[in-house]
Amino acid sequence: MIRVKRGSIAQKRRTKKRFFTSSFRGAHSKLTRTISQQNVKALVSADRDRDRKKRDFRSLWISRINAIIAQNKNHVYCIYSRFMHNLYKSQLLLNRKIVAQIAILKGNCLFMIAKGIIS
Repeated sequence: MIRVKRGSIAQKRRTKKRFFTSSFRGAHSKLTRTISQQNVKALVSADRDRDRKKRDFRSLWISRINAIIAQNKNHVYCIYSRFMHNLYKSQLLLNRKIVAQIAILKGNCLFMIAKGIIS
């Protein structure tokens, strides 16, 4: 009887998984069972960290705005929360990302906006 090599479909499936984990180190890119575990772990981490990245950027923008506002002590808005509250109360639709960019690139422009809110 002729010997038959089996599992061509299974080999294709495993090869596809190997392409995903080819950059991993050691057994995580070589052994089939470990590859499937690392594949699941990587996808879970990616899903979790997409939300985490949004959180991290928001806190970064808040700290940048707060640092610029706190630099100028003689100004009315020396607290971040009061500044953002008055920004929304005066219906200036600027999100934290844009305000942080204005604060970094043109700090004086941020204080001009704050004076416009007061008057």
